[in-house]
Amino acid sequence: MAQVESETKGSSTNEPESNTEALIATLPTREGWSTPLTLYNNCWLRSHMLRRFMAVRDNFKPRRDDIILATHPKSGTTWLKALAFTISTRSRCDFTDSPLLTNNPQRVVPFIGAMGGDLDVLETLPSPRLLATHLPPSLLPPAVSTVGCRVVYLCREPKDAFVSRWHFDNKMGKGGAPITLDDAFNMFCEGVSPFGPFWDHYLQYWKESLARPQEVMFLKYEEIVSDPLTVVRKLASFLDVPFTEEEEKSGVVDQVVSFCSFESLRNLDVNKTGGAERAGGKIFIQHSSLFRKGKVGDWVNHMSNEMGEKMDRLVEEKFKGTGLEF
Repeated sequence: MAQVESETKGSSTNEPESNTEALIATLPTREGWSTPLTLYNNCWLRSHMLRRFMAVRDNFKPRRDDIILATHPKSGTTWLKALAFTISTRSRCDFTDSPLLTNNPQRVVPFIGAMGGDLDVLETLPSPRLLATHLPPSLLPPAVSTVGCRVVYLCREPKDAFVSRWHFDNKMGKGGAPITLDDAFNMFCEGVSPFGPFWDHYLQYWKESLARPQEVMFLKYEEIVSDPLTVVRKLASFLDVPFTEEEEKSGVVDQVVSFCSFESLRNLDVNKTGGAERAGGKIFIQHSSLFRKGKVGDWVNHMSNEMGEKMDRLVEEKFKGTGLEF
């Protein structure tokens, strides 16, 4: 894999297309999820998005005042986008005219290289930019860690993240056979899932947060669920837009939490209908599918005790000695 990594480092949109295609032809590919996955630099990526993600490392130009919301899939990405957007724009728009009332959070905060985040389009956005990614640090430009932009990372207890992944992929498929829980579980535990292995993804950002705590904030989904007010205050301070004493007294923090709550977002008309096609029409992401349950510990309603114990052993093994616990 080291040889593949050294070869892929130089790939960019300026490289002759034939060379890129030749490289892609050598990469491992797996079926099983709603779309095929390809292993690129030790990370499983959806094959239909591979070329775009390969271009990010060499062609995305981070700015010093960028804010990047990095998440492992199905860990509360939509929620984090809504919170960060509302916190950072509260001086320009209030809760009665927020773009979130008429736009899904996934559209308001573009993904780098995907879902409204074409690299050329991102260059035209005014600073400071609020962006998102599922890519691990190893697939982002090195400048992300040197220019001073801030990164907020969100992950989730792996068993709940897995169950959410399984449900989501089955909703994305158009006409294909459903993915069985057993098949999905085995792939997830092997590390074969979109942007997996999940343990590598978590640990890369965990290590970045330990090395650069002023620039990388590490959050767990469960923290937001258990104490949203504290997390929102910490997030505002980290984004350099702390709540003023006046805002605290007038209840703005509570308003942010309420406005961006799972129930509030799910009940907005824009999040009940519509969606977007992906992979040439092979999959369809419904806005409503982004708001399934959001419950901590829901895995017990789907996985057997044996599955839970196996996942716990895997997590203990992969995270042993790192200081990261679930």
